[in-house]
Amino acid sequence: MLTDTHCHLDAPPLRGRLDEVLASARHAGVDRIIIPGVAPEGWDEIVHLSHRYPRVFAAFGIHPMYADQADEQTLARLAGLARDAVAVGEIGLDYLCAVPRPVQQAAFRAQLRVAAEAGVPVLIHCRRAFADLLAILREENISRIGGVMHAFSGSAEIMAECLKLGLHIAVSGVVTRPNAVRPPEIARIIPADRLLLETDAPDMPPNSRLGCPNEPAFLPETAQRLAELRGTTVRELAAQTTRNALRLFRRIGTI
Repeated sequence: MLTDTHCHLDAPPLRGRLDEVLASARHAGVDRIIIPGVAPEGWDEIVHLSHRYPRVFAAFGIHPMYADQADEQTLARLAGLARDAVAVGEIGLDYLCAVPRPVQQAAFRAQLRVAAEAGVPVLIHCRRAFADLLAILREENISRIGGVMHAFSGSAEIMAECLKLGLHIAVSGVVTRPNAVRPPEIARIIPADRLLLETDAPDMPPNSRLGCPNEPAFLPETAQRLAELRGTTVRELAAQTTRNALRLFRRIGTI
């Protein structure tokens, strides 16, 4: 069975057909799904979905695109939700978006502290900001709670720094694209005990589904390609990545 560690089931392309999406996921062997929060306005829907559907788990966070919403009241609400969540996220830095960098950095630090207080790992987004992100993670002692680099896009050297901090590395459908260069190279060398799978649905579909909204049922294509790159079987890869997910996200089940 596979675990999708990052799937926006609350996004419109999926939300309108959730029963079908989840039935297809189960048929494809995707057993557990984590929904990350992006903006405070979406948190209630994530709570609803995690209560309605078994094996669907809630995370809550403020994406860097919405970092200007991370005021004292909203962070207090996040702290309350985090006590029952499997993770805090999706949080991080994105220097391609319009929110000023100091605002993003302050929101990121605050949410890392919320996660530490709740004792849950973090789902980390990073675009064009690895130097600042790694510095903040070191200063906030991320290794005490752990987390995952979602849709990792960095170099092998950056990955090594993430691993030193105790982070996991998630592989998405981008690794299946024929023109992908760095993602396959990185996928081959991620330590087995730090490897996770994700769809980031409805974004980043695998190669055979380009042009379509992504969904959890497409995760096996990513798993197949990853198994080929790593010289293993899909069964072994599924077992390893699920063990990793269960160890990191302690509230989604037991090994």
